[in-house]
Amino acid sequence: MKLKKQVTVCGGAIFCVAVFSLYLMLDRVQHDPARRQNAGNFPRSQISVLQNRIEQLEQLLEENHQIISHIKDSVLELTENGGGGGGAVGAGATGGQLPFRNSNGSWIIPFDIRSSFLSVMPQDCQFALGSHEEHSDLKMLNMYSILNFDNMDGGVWKQGFDITYNTNEWDNEPLQIFVLPHSHNDPGWIKTFDKYYLDQTQHIFNNMVVKLAEDPRRKFIWSEISFFVKWWESVDSKKQEAMRKLILGGQMEMVTGGWVMTDEANSHYFAMIDQLIEGHQWLKKNIGVTPRSGWAIDPFGHSPTMAYLLKKSKFTSMLIQRVHYSVKKHFSATHSLEFMWRQAWAPDSSTDIFCHMMPFYSYDIPHTCGPDPKVCCQFDFKRLPGGRVNCPWKIPPRAVTDLNVAERANLLLDQYRKKSKLFRSKVLLVPLGDDFRYDKAQEWDQQYLNYQKLFDYMNSHPEMHVQAQFGTLSDYFDAVYKQNGVAQGSKPPNYPTLSGDFFVYADREDHYWSGYYTSRPFYKNLDRILESNLRGAEILFSLSVAHARHLGMEKRYAMSDYSYLTEARRNVGLFQHHDAIAGTAKEAVAVDYGVRLLHSLAGVKRVMINAAHFLVLRNKDIYRYYQTEPFLEPDERRATHDSLPERTLIELDSTPRYLVVFNPVEQERVCLITVLVSSARVRVLTEDGQTLPVQLSALWTSATEINKDGYQVSFPARLPALGLMVFQIYDSFDSSLTLRSETILRLYGRNLTPKRFDPLPLKVHSTEQQDFYIQNQNFQLWFSGTTGLLESVKFKESQQEMKLKIEFLIYGTRPSKDKSGAYLFLPDGPAKHYISKDPPIVRVVDGPLFSEVVCYYQHFQLTIRLYNLPGVDGLSLDVTTMVDIRDQVNKELAMRITSDIQSDGVFFTDLNGFQVN
Repeated sequence: MKLKKQVTVCGGAIFCVAVFSLYLMLDRVQHDPARRQNAGNFPRSQISVLQNRIEQLEQLLEENHQIISHIKDSVLELTENGGGGGGAVGAGATGGQLPFRNSNGSWIIPFDIRSSFLSVMPQDCQFALGSHEEHSDLKMLNMYSILNFDNMDGGVWKQGFDITYNTNEWDNEPLQIFVLPHSHNDPGWIKTFDKYYLDQTQHIFNNMVVKLAEDPRRKFIWSEISFFVKWWESVDSKKQEAMRKLILGGQMEMVTGGWVMTDEANSHYFAMIDQLIEGHQWLKKNIGVTPRSGWAIDPFGHSPTMAYLLKKSKFTSMLIQRVHYSVKKHFSATHSLEFMWRQAWAPDSSTDIFCHMMPFYSYDIPHTCGPDPKVCCQFDFKRLPGGRVNCPWKIPPRAVTDLNVAERANLLLDQYRKKSKLFRSKVLLVPLGDDFRYDKAQEWDQQYLNYQKLFDYMNSHPEMHVQAQFGTLSDYFDAVYKQNGVAQGSKPPNYPTLSGDFFVYADREDHYWSGYYTSRPFYKNLDRILESNLRGAEILFSLSVAHARHLGMEKRYAMSDYSYLTEARRNVGLFQHHDAIAGTAKEAVAVDYGVRLLHSLAGVKRVMINAAHFLVLRNKDIYRYYQTEPFLEPDERRATHDSLPERTLIELDSTPRYLVVFNPVEQERVCLITVLVSSARVRVLTEDGQTLPVQLSALWTSATEINKDGYQVSFPARLPALGLMVFQIYDSFDSSLTLRSETILRLYGRNLTPKRFDPLPLKVHSTEQQDFYIQNQNFQLWFSGTTGLLESVKFKESQQEMKLKIEFLIYGTRPSKDKSGAYLFLPDGPAKHYISKDPPIVRVVDGPLFSEVVCYYQHFQLTIRLYNLPGVDGLSLDVTTMVDIRDQVNKELAMRITSDIQSDGVFFTDLNGFQVN
């Protein structure tokens, strides 16, 4: 009833204003002396013109009456059928309050200024009360000042040193050796995920079921659950049961158990957790096991984030491999290759996890049995003469026989003993595998039969003081804990604690693996977009399913959407593989990843649309599932996996269109929502019919061209936590709250004549080089008139000015054989200043809700936007590179890297498809 009264009063007010305006016009004509004097000879043509204008006013009044009726009916319909949706009423400015400029020139927005963000008090966070001093023996930040990085030749162990030992060191306590057969399977690298599976991985599993069952002493470890699930779903129940028996019996161990062996430098922690959950839940549901030991032999550097996640997943131990060779050498010399990895912010041992660092160059067999790869390669029995693989050191392996077993065993034991001297316990870990190993039945026999002969000989000769066997990763760690007399996951006596990370990785010389931080940035960005949409879709889907079950409508609701979420989680997980998000896979493989990501993005958007449709309906009985034509559509679409998103242009008329906006975070937020519309006469209403202030801006197709068919509309909104809000937008002849932004094109040194389109004002400065500024209520940003780049920030309240400098640097690549690429960053020297052959085109936009400066250079554009929302002092910076000038390593024509500089606000993109900054 209150809403009906508001609409009636609003319509009556508009009607009265229009009638009163008409009365004043007629009264002025009647009482004007000059007009009265000439009334007798008043031209009939002018009377006709006046009559036509009166008729036009009557027509406009009739249109106004129709529009008011439309608004009234639409709002009432939305309130009855779709206005509930979890959104808070009163999300915007009070209708009729116009934004205005104050005395200093900045815009004042009449907007609800209640604080949207919660401050954290010290008593609310116990961590804030504790000490921040690091309590660890080894701090990686200090390590780099200790190391010389001199790359001295270490003899047979090139990156290390000579190792000696006394033969009687193990007389009282034998050396306990665990040899771990493994096969590292990249879910995409040289081949696609599916191609690898068809060509190699499926054969590894098929042989595993047979060959491990032949001898209970045989062991194996496996990491990538994505491959394992694909095999499991393709075989019959007998093979499934045989594999389950091997796993539950301890012959086969699932290590880490993530969907992939995740990259640890580029992946977001959300995706790292999600791929771990996906693998663990599948293993628990289908096998009944939970991994407890981490195995990361191929990520290009290691992060303490992964150690923290494994610790919180109830892991007791972990293993890493790719660490800078100088760090490995130092840790080997100080017997620190095994340590308790502690978080740098942790004041105690609560985050500690036992970590083993492999000491040598690689995880292949020549670099795992001991320090001399020439010797170790002789014990990779896949390289026996006659095969397709041989030893680069020109000494081939020999099959173990009764005649040579003594000599072979002693040669191998010498390497084992030397390697064990690098560790604190008399338990030794020896990986036995490489990429896509054990895909042929012959290799299973070659490795297991020859090694078993060596183990049998060693174990049967007490004078060798050794106990050797095949083992799993947990077998090894359990033995270390047992020998040190501590529980699983506990710190052995005299073992060090370590804090920090292991970036940047270098495997030799100055080959630093930092190129992959920026390789294929387009797909890195697409991954983040899918992650955010996946999280939003899961929240909306959970809320809608809960509502459907409560109302007994679960069968009618689109439960099939769950498959889209499963597929999306698995594709996000797949892309966290250290050759996927890293950008180091071959071109065809990168395309395969891109297609998967795009397909999943479309799927999760569909889930969000169906869930939002269901949730906004107050009367859920009228819900219908539209499979071919969804009730809502997203704000942007992508035509192909490698194309930039295209925003949806909303065609406006007098009939309201509805915008459904979702806030996926757990706190209320003040945001600026931006959509594209077809009309400059636009009005935006909240759920309760209040009119919001709107900033109308041009839609630019290039640096100097405006799209004449569309406009950019931005309006503020207060979005409820984990909630939906519905807005109405329509074409309105009376849009007093729609304020047009002003644009200045600074074309110094450019002979260009941009086209102007009404109704948006556009000024062109072609000779002026003076510095200029944009501002809001809190900041004044000054820019160089020559370069268009930000130079200082002035805080209005304190009058303090902060000088800063933005510049762009480029690196060349060295002309030698080893060049920068997808993996490496090898510059030809210090960075050089980027010099554009043409002066920049600078576009300055001034408006009530935001102002921005867009600077176009030859190869990139820089956008700095200043928001003018109460309670949100936000400054965002967006750099878009038009071509990759890093030696053309990447093939993308466009990349987008966005970072936010903010004080009290958080800005984010893509709330259910709508641009929210």
